[in-house]
Amino acid sequence: MDTLEATDRTHDAPADGRQHSAGTATSGRRGAGIVMMLASSASNQTGAALGASAFPVIGPVGVVAVRQFVTAIVLTPLVRPRLRGLRKDQWWPILGLVVVFSVMNLSLYAAIERVGLGLAVTLEFLGPLTVAIASSRRVLDLACAVLAGIGVVVLTNPGPTTDLIGITLALLAATAWGSYILLNRTLGRRLPGLQGTAVASLLTAAAWTPIALTWFAVHSPTAAALALAVACGLLSSIVPYVADLLALRRVPAQMFGTFASVNPVWAALAGWGLLHQALDLNEWIGIGLIVISNVLISARGFTAREQGRAAALRALAD
Repeated sequence: MDTLEATDRTHDAPADGRQHSAGTATSGRRGAGIVMMLASSASNQTGAALGASAFPVIGPVGVVAVRQFVTAIVLTPLVRPRLRGLRKDQWWPILGLVVVFSVMNLSLYAAIERVGLGLAVTLEFLGPLTVAIASSRRVLDLACAVLAGIGVVVLTNPGPTTDLIGITLALLAATAWGSYILLNRTLGRRLPGLQGTAVASLLTAAAWTPIALTWFAVHSPTAAALALAVACGLLSSIVPYVADLLALRRVPAQMFGTFASVNPVWAALAGWGLLHQALDLNEWIGIGLIVISNVLISARGFTAREQGRAAALRALAD
């Protein structure tokens, strides 16, 4: 009996050790993934704040133009999109993305100039939230829609001094983001990886070239303003793509969608720290209600916005 027990313990010990090691490795990978997700959100909103710092010199149009160029310059050689051989059913969502990219970024940055980073980004998040809720019939999700609606009212505090133009621009950005989700979902079924997004980014940069030339002929850029706009393009587009790609290899998709919900909080903090845009109590409460709505929607499953992006990133990573 003693010999058999000793033999059993000898066989069990390495197995337990391996299980412990595997569990530690999994926890470590997940922890690294969480750090990367938080870094992605922080980078995105820090980039937006730096871009907003260039508004006095080149305005939102100039910042958006430079951001489009930076995205295309980095993404095109990385993905190596193929323009030849694209079918008609692939071209129309690509061209749709060209329009959506332009409207989404320009309206968002114009909104940031008028109502501030935190409020603009929070309202923009209503786009993916609406798409996620529209695909659900659950009572909890409908309750989240009501909660988000209350959050909008609390956040914007409608009154005689409310900047309706700024709020409308932010909601236009939200609509464009929702359209991006649907177009990206369609394109993801017809082109592998980030091929469609890269082609759309390249065409968007081409479409913005005459706009940029005309704009900068009238609004002479400074080296500092251009540097801020380039930093915006890198931090708000390229870094999040890379960080999200690495994070998706380490965390479940559901967790990825939930952590993406903190973007409005990062935006508010970046606006406060870099742009000196202090928020009132009602604005913090409104942001909190919308973030909670998005977290609850994500908890039931991956949000529609993150599904499209994650599918493309996973395909690129594989």
